Amino acid sequence: MKKPSGKAYYMISAVAQKYNIHPQTLRLYEREGLLKPSRTEGNTRLYSEEDLEQLETILSLTRDLGVNLAGVEIILNMRRKIEQMQSEVNEFMEYVKREMARGIDDWEQRLSTALVKSSPTDLVRHQKASGERQK
Repeated sequence: MKKPSGKAYYMISAVAQKYNIHPQTLRLYEREGLLKPSRTEGNTRLYSEEDLEQLETILSLTRDLGVNLAGVEIILNMRRKIEQMQSEVNEFMEYVKREMARGIDDWEQRLSTALVKSSPTDLVRHQKASGERQK
């Protein structure tokens, strides 16, 4: 994978030094699928800002909370799924809002061309009133 331009990237030695971890630990995280740094044409690992954020999460889970790598993998997968589901819920809500707005516009258009002018609240009040009288 080629390095995309315009973003900051860090070599493995700089990342290891910054986070006080051994480069082999970073390689292990990559083998386990927890990190996916991009590569230069010469196969040098390059860590993006997103990779560093992921690494910080991994280190927080392992160092601060004592989670093992299997647990880290499960947690990261669950986070990804939750984010995906949240995105889908947001898309669905936008769709519902658009459809409701379109439905209201259609209703208002039908009412404006109706022979008898009434609003939905008039119909509800009228039905309630006639229903109460029948009791």
